[in-house]
Amino acid sequence: MGEGKGDLRKGVGALEAFQKSVNALLADLESSPAGKSEVAAQSVSRTSFSGQNACFAEADGLYTQYNRVHESLVTLSKSLSDQIEYLNLGVHAAAVGFDNVDDDTRRRFYEIQTRLGTERERAQGEKKDKPEQNADKQSDAGWAAE
Repeated sequence: MGEGKGDLRKGVGALEAFQKSVNALLADLESSPAGKSEVAAQSVSRTSFSGQNACFAEADGLYTQYNRVHESLVTLSKSLSDQIEYLNLGVHAAAVGFDNVDDDTRRRFYEIQTRLGTERERAQGEKKDKPEQNADKQSDAGWAAE
């Protein structure tokens, strides 16, 4: 049984070293144009694609797709930040012992866990709700085989 505790301590040391590396990378990322606040601030108006109130279907489509991708990037950035904070809290809890973690840290851990779980469920629901993108290709293939 004594070995188990030593193994946990070695594991925590490895996690702490990994955490320091990840934190350094995150600091670099956040100070770059790819940081979450920079990504969120970089938006384009519809008039950037063509004149104001100009009827231009392709520009409308491009603007719609740009907004969809931009929103996804902002969401991904926030989720990544939450996941890293979640792992940091877990590493801290492993280092000090789960019984020695203060209530604020536990509350934050469970808030993030709940938010990430909700995001995962929503993403899985969206995946189920999407019609199969290649449905017409498959039906064409089935018709050709007959």
